[in-house]
Amino acid sequence: MSDFYPRPSFKRDSYFPLTKGEIVFNDGSRQNINLPFAPESQLSGVKYEFGKVREYKYEIPFTLPEDFIKDRVLLHIGAVRQIATVFINGSKVAEHKDAYSSIDVDITEHLKKDNLITVEVYCDTLDFSFPYGKQRGKRGGMWYTDISGIWQSVWLESVYDGYIKDVKISTTLNSVYMNFDGISDGEILLDSKTYLIEGGECDIKIENPVLWTPENPHLYYFTVTSGKDKIESYFALRTIEVKDNKLLLNEKPYFFHGVLDQGYFEKGILTPESPTDYKEDILKMKSLGFNMIRKHIKIEPQIFYYYCDKYGMAVFQDMVNNGKYSFFFDTALPTVGFLRKNDRRIHKNLTDRENFISCMKSAVEKLSNHPSIVQWTIFNEGWGQFCADDMHDLMILCDPSRPIDSASGWFKANNTDFDSRHIYFRKLKAKKSDKPLFISEFGGITYKVDGHTFGENTYGYGKAKTREEFKNALRNLYENQVIPLKKEGLCATVYTQLCDVEDEINGLLTYDRQVMKILPEEFNDISERLIYEE
Repeated sequence: MSDFYPRPSFKRDSYFPLTKGEIVFNDGSRQNINLPFAPESQLSGVKYEFGKVREYKYEIPFTLPEDFIKDRVLLHIGAVRQIATVFINGSKVAEHKDAYSSIDVDITEHLKKDNLITVEVYCDTLDFSFPYGKQRGKRGGMWYTDISGIWQSVWLESVYDGYIKDVKISTTLNSVYMNFDGISDGEILLDSKTYLIEGGECDIKIENPVLWTPENPHLYYFTVTSGKDKIESYFALRTIEVKDNKLLLNEKPYFFHGVLDQGYFEKGILTPESPTDYKEDILKMKSLGFNMIRKHIKIEPQIFYYYCDKYGMAVFQDMVNNGKYSFFFDTALPTVGFLRKNDRRIHKNLTDRENFISCMKSAVEKLSNHPSIVQWTIFNEGWGQFCADDMHDLMILCDPSRPIDSASGWFKANNTDFDSRHIYFRKLKAKKSDKPLFISEFGGITYKVDGHTFGENTYGYGKAKTREEFKNALRNLYENQVIPLKKEGLCATVYTQLCDVEDEINGLLTYDRQVMKILPEEFNDISERLIYEE
């Protein structure tokens, strides 16, 4: 992990990774741990079996080379579940409550020659007020092994006083606007030309623009210099909108042929062994003809989205659910057609709502510069859903540039850009709607590859006993149901799913990623038949 700079879209020449530490349990026992892997995972070197409440601390020692330190030293912890209190050499520097947003703190005033970071962790797996996605203390079926503690990169960088804190980027088809935090003036070097930053802003007209698409993911790389500070970044020229019941990419109708990606890994749970595992997943899906990933109720590290930007994989990004889940009301009844209509009267706990909104805002803040992200999904299948119409309006305030699926699956919202449906047990079909039809989940055909499973249990929708049966069932589903719906207004689909996940054996890849259940030459012609004709 230490070989990969964790923030490619805002890169400095200063990087000090922290990959080793100790985990100290309440009884005083301690064990070495590999960072950033959660202690429940095999890759952590711990693989500890906790109870429902998990309370422990990390001790992470470090000594900085003298030539590393400029004026300030910043500590970054990508994500910690749920409550983290951070100390540097005994001094408290941060307290954080979440599981999917980062801790970023200036630790300069507390540094010595030899230093110790202490992170106290408290995680109550039955406290559903915090976003948790598909994690469950009692895993099984569509719920997966849960984690606690650090699960994204821990690292240090050093900066000069007056450093560039952030940049927000927005684009049209022929221009880019940048708004900087932390500086008021500086220079941007782009395509061998220099542009001035004035009042923290810069607006650049692009000559002979090259647009970003999944087929041609062109990125414009640039550098920013302000005083002694320098960062490297990139942007892409693309637009996304809903018009005439179609999704338009760069003002042209575009069919998003997608696959559901849970972001789970056999040995690391929420964290891959190497960031290149993200890249391999993306490239394998592209080889099958997919041009979109629906990132399912998980916020990934920045490097995942960089690979999507670079290699041309559009992302429909879910927010992460919290709140209590009811199988009867949230899954069983909707599956057979009984849908709740009023979501203002459910999930009314104020703390739950505030935590969800906070996580949603931080996700948009973190990810909005990535051109690959072309859509936001707020709620999935009613999990934690409340006031979806209001959340849609709030999301627009956070980011007016992307379409929004306010309620993916069945508990419909009025304020949404899609007629979004999950269809597993019925034939795919279109109904009259004033919104583009988006089948946001379907498929899930199970096929067990012996020697490449998590356990003996199986979960999915439909069953294939052989590889040939799986291939034929998958092709028949697209040829006989998906492709005919394109002329009836279907604008996007999401097949379940990229890979097997624990009991779910309905992936296109096995959980260990060693076997592709269908080969590119057996399936990628489907994508050509989903392209809109000019």
